[in-house]
Amino acid sequence: MANFTVIDEEFTCEYCGNKVNKLGYSCRNHCPKCLHSKHVDKNPGDREEMCHGDLEPIGIEIDSKKGYVIIFRCKKCGMIRKNKAAKDDDMNLIINLSTKQY
Repeated sequence: MANFTVIDEEFTCEYCGNKVNKLGYSCRNHCPKCLHSKHVDKNPGDREEMCHGDLEPIGIEIDSKKGYVIIFRCKKCGMIRKNKAAKDDDMNLIINLSTKQY
């Protein structure tokens, strides 16, 4: 993807307070403990979005190549975003999301 900026950095989740470590094999996008993210990118990694709302996980898609893909909705502006689940994400939360209709 031409508009993908690689950023893999530690952060503290603004939703649950969890200290999130670097992913190490790709770019960390969301908290593995609560699955919440922050609406900071227009294109992955660019940090150009001014909204900065809480991206709440609202559902799951299963992609034949990517595996589990988390669907997020911004609580501030309503934008829908998607991101591949990470290996260390809480699988119980992913399973729970798979039963929800968004």
